[in-house]
Amino acid sequence: MMARNGAEAGRVTDGRDGLIAAAIAGLVVVTVLIGVLAPASPAHRAAVAPPDDPSCAEWSDGCRICQRGDDGIACSLPGIACVPAAAARCERRVGE
Repeated sequence: MMARNGAEAGRVTDGRDGLIAAAIAGLVVVTVLIGVLAPASPAHRAAVAPPDDPSCAEWSDGCRICQRGDDGIACSLPGIACVPAAAARCERRVGE
């Protein structure tokens, strides 16, 4: 096995570095194109608040979690320093 001189070893490394840089640049371009061209999913906005929506089985305001069951609605107790969100969000729909 022959040892490579410094100039030859540098060319091999430079070629490999260029190939790796080109591959990374290609991945970045493909990722950006997918983000731009992929269809956006529509945001689901509830027409009514989760407690009033019979299809919402569990909801939360960030402090309390409430569930709709056979016996009615049951909610957890909030933490002492919890600051609730402006609006509750449905976490789980009936049948999920």
